[in-house]
Amino acid sequence: TNCTLAPLNRFVTDKLFILTVVAFVAVGPVESKMGEKSAAKSQKSPPSKIKEEENVLVLRKSNFEKALKESKYLLVQFYLPFSGLSQILEEFVKAAGQLKQEDSEVQFGKVDAKQEKELGKEFQIMDFPAFKFFAEGDRKNPVDCKGVRTASAFLTWIRRRTGSSADVVDSIEQAISFTNSADKTILGFFKDLQGGPVEIFYGAAKEIPDLPFGVTDNQKVFKNYSITKNTLTLFKKFSEGKLTRHDLTVENTLKRLDLIRFIRSFEMDLVTEYNRETSVKIFDVPVDSHVVLFAAKSSKEFAELYENFRTVAAEHRGKILFIFVDTDETRNGRVFEYFLIRDFNPPAVRILNVTSDVRYRMPADEVTLGNLRSFSQSYLQGKAKPQTHSEEIPLGWDKKPVKVLVGQNFDWVVFNKYRNVFVMFYAPWSRECQDLLPVWDELGKIYDDQNNITIAKIDCTANEIESVILERHPTFKYFPAGSDKRIVHYTDAKTLEAFSEFLERNIQVLEPNKK
Repeated sequence: TNCTLAPLNRFVTDKLFILTVVAFVAVGPVESKMGEKSAAKSQKSPPSKIKEEENVLVLRKSNFEKALKESKYLLVQFYLPFSGLSQILEEFVKAAGQLKQEDSEVQFGKVDAKQEKELGKEFQIMDFPAFKFFAEGDRKNPVDCKGVRTASAFLTWIRRRTGSSADVVDSIEQAISFTNSADKTILGFFKDLQGGPVEIFYGAAKEIPDLPFGVTDNQKVFKNYSITKNTLTLFKKFSEGKLTRHDLTVENTLKRLDLIRFIRSFEMDLVTEYNRETSVKIFDVPVDSHVVLFAAKSSKEFAELYENFRTVAAEHRGKILFIFVDTDETRNGRVFEYFLIRDFNPPAVRILNVTSDVRYRMPADEVTLGNLRSFSQSYLQGKAKPQTHSEEIPLGWDKKPVKVLVGQNFDWVVFNKYRNVFVMFYAPWSRECQDLLPVWDELGKIYDDQNNITIAKIDCTANEIESVILERHPTFKYFPAGSDKRIVHYTDAKTLEAFSEFLERNIQVLEPNKK
């Protein structure tokens, strides 16, 4: 039997071998072509690049790590769309374009913090726009880029982070040229340009990109400027070209923040007038305490007030920042409101601790040299009392149709179980508020004889109310009768008829015996 089947087995085996070869030959070229197509496709589609807008990487949670790996240095802007700070963002884009032209190793990126909330949380972004600098792909230790607002400052900040933070000055001629190169320059005199105090100087230079920094160990330069110790010198040029200087001895024990505080304090005028341009620089100075003078430039006594203020400012320079706010300028209304300054206050002096957000009122009404000195010294000694957040309850506050509220009586009047309270929050400096106060008086007369309705007003520049958030002035809020602290924000027209119609729709009637 085995002999009979043997030829058949060989035949079947031979047939299978032939079929396999034929199949391999037939299929092989097809698979080969498919492989070639696949290879060609992969060659045509390289790994996807991160999208760029105006030379700035558009970063998301999904591509952030990729951007870190592909960039030796990465400066990332965290922003909120329509935040009103478009000028800074435009300067950021301008700097990115400049780096692109230079074929720099530094890449710029941006993160829409509204969309990428997880990234904002990871890097603890609290203010906008915020800038973080990442080096060598280190995601855990980014460096904050603060106080930088122009394209040139972004570029200087970057270059000081990735290269030398100060120009080396080797001769008297170079020193003269350097100190005359800008309105404000910083020149460090160090006997040794390696280690020790000079490293503190280099660290400060990295944090102040808007000022030119130079450094020298040349003894002839030392002698020319009568310098004998390691010294940081700030040169300021006046309009007529005259230079003035401020010196600070730099020791091993001196901290980088002390140098930054010195530079930022002395780069500014003795008294800085508050306006749109200076408001940003004021808060760049790492000095916690600000003394603020509110006065009208047009007043007869202004020259004497200002001179007294300057004198005390010179005595406390570096410890307290002295700021002047012109009460003639209507655009300063928000500042008046913050310090609870009203029309009849000026001249007035306040102190603000920007770290604790605590304000202090000078107890004396007259802005004399003695009063300013006493107030500043008592604050520095910890003896000054914080400013109260409420006016005193005025006599007869509830005798007129419109009741007068202050911080002290606000809560127990508006959060009333049996009365509906309609309140106007106003600022005396606001023209719109002044126009509407007579209308509010008329509303008070209409409802004066109704026991379940109170029409009231409060000067919110002189009283702080923690239970109510105000976005603008005037603001109108309705507090329905009841035990809960419910607040209804009024958004209708600001007319007598609209106010009255709103009240009629929302009045709640709760009788005292229906508890």
